[in-house]
Amino acid sequence: MQNNYPTESHNDPTITTVSHLHKHEMQNNEKATENTCLTSNNSQTYFADEKIHIPEIENGFFSFKKLWAFTGPGFLMSIAYLDPGNIESDLQSGVAAKYKLLWVLLSATILGLVMQRLSARLGVVTGLHLAEICYRQYKKIPRIILWIMIEIAIIGSDMQEVIGTAIALSLLTNKAIPIWGGVLITVIDTFTFLLLDKYGLRKLELFFGFLIAVMAFTFGYEYVVSAPPQDQVISGMFIPWYKDYDRNMLIKAVGIVGAVIMPHNLYLHSALVKVRKEQRV
Repeated sequence: MQNNYPTESHNDPTITTVSHLHKHEMQNNEKATENTCLTSNNSQTYFADEKIHIPEIENGFFSFKKLWAFTGPGFLMSIAYLDPGNIESDLQSGVAAKYKLLWVLLSATILGLVMQRLSARLGVVTGLHLAEICYRQYKKIPRIILWIMIEIAIIGSDMQEVIGTAIALSLLTNKAIPIWGGVLITVIDTFTFLLLDKYGLRKLELFFGFLIAVMAFTFGYEYVVSAPPQDQVISGMFIPWYKDYDRNMLIKAVGIVGAVIMPHNLYLHSALVKVRKEQRV
């Protein structure tokens, strides 16, 4: 059943906002139960009141404008692969094993990209994000167990982000900011980023795209200047190394996997793709 609700216009012609009155009506009329079928309910989605218009392509030619309309969620997701937790775990792994754990990083990255692709396809095909799918498909007890497991996994992965940011701030300020001070700054910084929501999803995506471009340039420059031995880098990426593994190496390898594959990214990715307003056949 299709609901025709009035919308509010913005200065940006690519965004359509559902009025709050009818949004409340939609929430009342479409309450989910355990037996609810797989139908889209955009009122429950993050940034659900924004719809990114997808421009049509004439004559089937490639369009950068249409590509840009779909690129935003990728920017928000890719930041998870360049966050302080990844950098901190990679630095520790490099100190402990040189280039010999690069194959773990490469494998975890490929696995993470596959899972992100599946998450995005889930949101596009079903019109529901991962949390809504779990809500509809599982009973109450499995949902609670899943929620507890996900919370523990998120806490474990975010610990690396907080510690990594604190270490970075301490190093950049020549230890003028202690580790505990960096942790407090990171907590405050998290709420600061949450305030960016009010400026709209597209501006948030553009901001994260800018951050990724800056990090890509700086890391690329650092790689060229440091000039690591390419033979060791390539062998470390494609030849699994098991010799002389100890408990410390195992912890570093697990830390790499945990820093790359984060469960909250899967939930967020499946939700963000829902805000693209496209024609369905």
